[in-house]
Amino acid sequence: MVLQNNDKWINQIDYVLSSFTLIDEMKGKSILITGASGLIGSSITDLLIRFNETHETKIEIYACGRSCGKMRDRFGEYAGKDYFHFVQFNTADSVYSDLPYSDFIIHGAGNATPDLISAQPVETMVSNFHGMYSLLEHAKSKHVGKICYISSSEIYGERKECTDKPFKESDKGSIDHMNTRNSYSISKLATETLCLSAVKEWNMNVVIARPGHIYGPCISPEDKRVSAQWIVNAAQGEKIIMKSSGTKIRSYCHCLDCATALLTILLRGSKGEAYNISNPDSVISIKDMGMYLARAGRADFLIEEEKQENEMYNTMTNSSLDSGKLLALGWKGCFDAEHGFQCAVDVLKNGTKSS
Repeated sequence: MVLQNNDKWINQIDYVLSSFTLIDEMKGKSILITGASGLIGSSITDLLIRFNETHETKIEIYACGRSCGKMRDRFGEYAGKDYFHFVQFNTADSVYSDLPYSDFIIHGAGNATPDLISAQPVETMVSNFHGMYSLLEHAKSKHVGKICYISSSEIYGERKECTDKPFKESDKGSIDHMNTRNSYSISKLATETLCLSAVKEWNMNVVIARPGHIYGPCISPEDKRVSAQWIVNAAQGEKIIMKSSGTKIRSYCHCLDCATALLTILLRGSKGEAYNISNPDSVISIKDMGMYLARAGRADFLIEEEKQENEMYNTMTNSSLDSGKLLALGWKGCFDAEHGFQCAVDVLKNGTKSS
């Protein structure tokens, strides 16, 4: 879906850009985004495209992905703009010397959906670590100004105590390394250490972002995350069925809020520091999310609790995040939970208008 042709999506981007003046600092600069057609990467790219379409001085966008066709399907005519450059990039086998110079890099490529992580634990681990290593080598050789690595809240693991409090960046939990579902969290954690090692040994300017649970209308049809499936259900007026107790607490964040948070961390974050991405107005339970989406889509909300939780999904009881460090950089979200889920459903309901 070419969301740039969806007037509700454009209105939401304009709403975000009206308060996110920090982006002006990127005028005339260039940014390379890996995973640019994914949920988070495409949200950043859409924000930058809209900025370029409404400003004379452009931001050069290097959108990295495996498929040029997929990139064109996602961004349509905007993928052919002078400021938009497709770059072939596979986190498992890319050679850093093939990448162009850019002032900034945001690295968000890799397996992120529960089904892929569960089915491809080897590829998940290799792509996370090797992809970042390739980018660090590239950045060192081309003297890239700053890199933001998109990690995950799953690196915190499970806590046995104080489970009612959100994670701070200095907190640590337990991760079962004998469970292959944790190939994602363990490789993300190892990649964070790789980034910090490059800061120490190579004096690289790298910052780390740890997003919570990101949602929005720019989801892939193949996305098996509960929030993605339920947003589609709500937009189609279908029943939303919860197959658990729904008591797990998550830090949900609208994808456009995540995009501005990442750009804030990129521009204002301190070298070698990690920052949680969480909207304090969107720390809710999975059940709360289901109820918000049911209301947004005027759909029925049913609970059919299974005897055993699906092993594909994150088992953390409370993965909520403390966003104090991010807020101290001057960031503020635009979408609380109820508003954000309503906006996501509205965009998908609206479809795309003809070009």
